[in-house]
Amino acid sequence: MRDVILALVAGLIVGLLFKFLKLPIPAPPVLSGVMGIFGVYFGGILFEWITKLVQH
Repeated sequence: MRDVILALVAGLIVGLLFKFLKLPIPAPPVLSGVMGIFGVYFGGILFEWITKLVQH
């Protein structure tokens, strides 16, 4: 959980810094791109949960 919080804080700092410097944010500019990234990540998590359930 600590890693998740640190990653979120780092992302917020980078986002603030890029906006302050008037640079384009280094991330997908639209919600669909961000949701795609979350989908890939949570798909991997879901696969791990399913394989653990099947093994028991």
